[in-house]
Order: sequence, then structure tokens, then C-alpha cells
Amino acid sequence: MRILLLGATGRVGQRILQQALEDNHAVTALVRSPDKVTAVSEQLTLLRGDACCAADIDAAVGGVDVVISCLGTDGSTVLTAYTPLLIGAMQTHGVSRVVTVGTAGILQSREHPGLLRYEAPDTRRSSTRAAEEHRRAWELLAESGLRWTVVCPTYLPDGEPQGQYRVERDFLPDGGTSITVGDTAAFTYRVACDDEYAGCRVGLAY
Repeated sequence: MRILLLGATGRVGQRILQQALEDNHAVTALVRSPDKVTAVSEQLTLLRGDACCAADIDAAVGGVDVVISCLGTDGSTVLTAYTPLLIGAMQTHGVSRVVTVGTAGILQSREHPGLLRYEAPDTRRSSTRAAEEHRRAWELLAESGLRWTVVCPTYLPDGEPQGQYRVERDFLPDGGTSITVGDTAAFTYRVACDDEYAGCRVGLAY
């Protein structure tokens, strides 16, 4: 499979890159700083560029089978800037499958029907800016006609994959409080390879 990986230098992205190369997939990684990528493989193509640049994202999407994005808000409007560009490039090149990593804040609230978790009155968030960015990116994907999945982990500490966790469509598994970077990466990669959970957000927690 030919994978375009965005966010390959981040905590989740680095692990997905390693696993994809170990499984002998052809991976294109679009990164601003190629020197931050330590993986070496004949199956890896590093492109220097910016996901918020239309020309760079268009060049990266051509010829791939699936896009995996681990890009975060980065304290700015990265998600709302790059998502329309990614959708447009995928539509142009006939690529239909995209899996992104979001946040549990954009899952549905169990206690407050009709609200997302970050909107609920009992939210512990001091700021909703990042969640609002993730929400708009999800909404754009939902309107795109693509086969999208947004993986929504809860609190994300560093740690190796344990291999046992709970998954639920559109909601966070009841009582879930954390999920390691390792298991988040493993689940995101599996969903992209198996083409599971198309058209929904997926809550992920222990």
C-alpha cells in the first residue's frame, strides 16, 4: 500500500511511520524538517514542504492509496488551513481514504445529548480553541464525500502499546481516562490498513 503520512515527526506519527515501514508499505512523508525524521528505508520518500501549502499537499497526494494525518493544532489554525487543501488534492487525484487523529473533545457527550464533550457544562477544559479547530476539520471531512475516519483518543501519555483498549463509534468508551501514544498509533495505523470505521469518529481509551 502507498501511504501519505502527515505529522511524521510527532509522537503518534513517528510510531506509525516505523510500523508502516516494518510492514514494507511505501510511505511518503511530507515534513517541514526532513532532518527530524530518523527512519531510513528504501520504502520511504521524504518531501520537504508544508501541509498548509496547496502546491506541497497536491504534490504529496498524487499516487497514494491512503492518507494518514497526525497533525495537531500546533497552537494555531493548522487544521482548518490544511484540511480544505487536503480534501481538494484527494478529490483531484482520486484518493478516497483518509484517517486523521483528533481529540476526544469532539465526541458526543453522554450526559448532554446534542452536545459534544468539549461543549458540555462539566468539561474540564480551560480553553476550547483546540477542540474547535478539530471540530471544524472533522466537519469539513464529513462534508467531503471522502471515506474518512477521525480517531479521537482521550488523555494521551507517552507509552508503549498494550494491545488491549476499548473503542466506540462517536463516543468515548464509558469511564475512559487515558490511552498511550503507542496504542493510539497502532489503532490509527490498523484502521487505515483495514479500512475500518469509515464515516465516523472513533473514541479510544483503556
